[in-house]
Amino acid sequence: MGEFEVHRVRFFGLVPAGVRCLAPSPPRLALARTDGAVEVYNLAANYYQEKVIPGHEARSVEALCWAAGERLFGAGLSGNITEYDLARLCVAGSVDGGGGPIWSMAANSNGTQLAIGCEDGSVKLFQVIPGGIQFERNLDRRKGRILCLSWHPSDTHIAAGSIDTLRVFDVSSGHTVQRILVNYHVQKVKRECIVWSVAFLSSGTVVTCDSFGRVQFWDWERGTLLESHTVSTSAVLSLAVSEKEDSILVGTSTGATYQFQLLPVKMGSQEKRWVRTKPFQHHTHDVRAVAHSPTALISGGRAAPPAGVGRPWGSPAGTGSADPCLVPGLDAQLVIRPLMEKVQKKGYDAALRKFTFPHRRLVSCARKARLLLFQFSQHLELWRLGSTEETGKDGEVLPLCRMPEHLLQLKSKGPEHIYCSGISPCGSWIAYCTASRFHLYRVQCEGDGVSVKKVPKVPKLLLPAYQLQFSSDSGSLFVASARGSVHVLQLLEPEGCKHLHTLQPPAGSLEAVYLLAASADGHWLAAVSGDWVIHVYSLKCFKHHCTVPMYSCAVTAVAIHPATNNLVIAYSDQQLFEFSIPKKQYTAWSRTVQNRGLHKLWLERDTPITHITFNPKNPSHILLHDLYMFCVLDKSLPLPDDSTLLMNQSTLKQLPETARQRQLHAFKICKKFQPLLFADLLDENCLVMVERPVMDFKTQLPLPIQQKKFGT
Repeated sequence: MGEFEVHRVRFFGLVPAGVRCLAPSPPRLALARTDGAVEVYNLAANYYQEKVIPGHEARSVEALCWAAGERLFGAGLSGNITEYDLARLCVAGSVDGGGGPIWSMAANSNGTQLAIGCEDGSVKLFQVIPGGIQFERNLDRRKGRILCLSWHPSDTHIAAGSIDTLRVFDVSSGHTVQRILVNYHVQKVKRECIVWSVAFLSSGTVVTCDSFGRVQFWDWERGTLLESHTVSTSAVLSLAVSEKEDSILVGTSTGATYQFQLLPVKMGSQEKRWVRTKPFQHHTHDVRAVAHSPTALISGGRAAPPAGVGRPWGSPAGTGSADPCLVPGLDAQLVIRPLMEKVQKKGYDAALRKFTFPHRRLVSCARKARLLLFQFSQHLELWRLGSTEETGKDGEVLPLCRMPEHLLQLKSKGPEHIYCSGISPCGSWIAYCTASRFHLYRVQCEGDGVSVKKVPKVPKLLLPAYQLQFSSDSGSLFVASARGSVHVLQLLEPEGCKHLHTLQPPAGSLEAVYLLAASADGHWLAAVSGDWVIHVYSLKCFKHHCTVPMYSCAVTAVAIHPATNNLVIAYSDQQLFEFSIPKKQYTAWSRTVQNRGLHKLWLERDTPITHITFNPKNPSHILLHDLYMFCVLDKSLPLPDDSTLLMNQSTLKQLPETARQRQLHAFKICKKFQPLLFADLLDENCLVMVERPVMDFKTQLPLPIQQKKFGT
């Protein structure tokens, strides 16, 4: 692998927001976080997080649902119903629900109607029309906020859960046709029971989960309780039903999830009952969202509920607050557990997956100035790396003669969260973008001090921008924008900026550009749009040069080799390609990789490559990393086959020299740095690694619910 001096950075204070709700629509899964951000994962593209719409301080998302095909809607405590533009990655439009804060939302089976549950106790119907939604009518209004909703598969009835009560509405008349007190059979109840989630089955059974830790099955026509299962001493917060209605997944406030299955009472019997079959403990705090895909159980957690709702095992405050006041949590992770009975054979498809960190870079590096820029939701932090004058052996920790220094914090004004940011290689320019504003700053480091000045007049661009990329000479800034376009800005001394050109694909595109790569010589720019098409532009004549052949998976990282101008591409299925920009074709090495195939263990990794760079000292080296490994790919060495051990470097060092030579192959992998959010080469002998250990932000969480352990 070669020896590098490594700056091991652990002061990036990122705390991922918790998962608030999930909305599956295979092959996509939409997810909303407690900071208002919305993410879309592509289940068919190796669960890649292909779209991210950053949050907004005034826009909480309590519910998500898909309607009318691939249209995504969200609703929350602001009282608005929001439609998201998944091509431009922004809000397409918003409509006031008219009933105060919205706690729940669901679409009917064909996606033509939305039902929302409001703070004022009303259930409102909206019609989904081209370009937006339109209010249709109110159903019977009753006292108490509507916390959950579910349509009957025939779209004739709606079940709604609130405090102590389950109601069933007739959609055609709008009247309540059944009212069930969920605690009528419990003696001397001293506290309210919150119905947190509800599901309406085609058989007429209504399934509820509540703050008493119960999963209950009701006959809605008779208003009687069919079955009741107590699964937790605290609250059951969420539930999801499989498409065939033979399996249910529930999530609790203790971090546990449980699967219920509809099974025959005895072998060969037609009578079936719901049986709790599988418990899982993949979370430590509230599991606020679950989903049930045809092949997997999906859950997402968060640390604490909104203000005004109290802890899940308590009851809501009387008035309720529209301010979420959300606390970020360890269970910001999304957990996908495949159903083993649906997996044909043991292998990659049977692996448990956990996603905690985003599949995009939140760290930028100024190599020449040795500065790091950290992106948070509403501010940026600029740090100077520490330094040492000592030398040592491999693996030895060297004392610092200068400690890392926090130079600057840039706060974004307004409620909009930051989409993207970047710092120039020389460290003199910082840029970031929100949904409606583009900001550019001139930075000067003088001794131990730093001064920053905002560039007053910046060009009006098509916003938002999705990635910012500086040229290697710090003279240009490339802004990834909507409809496949890239703006080219010239940076002027001392504090100026000028728009030079807008690059656009020849056939047009509806999708936004989300990845950029510029060549070191300033001749080429590669742009990747949301439809996974890679366009290459000439920066000398500002014209489209070529299009990389289309591949069937999402692009996760791209980079242009400084010596050869070959474009290295990483895809979500872990495949690697090398494309010669001057020759407009794949290289011989790339064709060899596709003919031979990559190692089985390499292809079975479950986190995408997020960054690629190169070693100028050795042109055959490609440096890349994902969340759990850093790899130096040596193109001069043979590719390993599946019979070869794809060993960690620390393991290889323990082998005798003869055995080590037998294991020599192109992939040199290091797993010492985890979770690895960013890695880059500062110079030919120096690396920077940015880690975010999960235990570092576990201490910031409220304590989980204590559970009695057997034998203690």
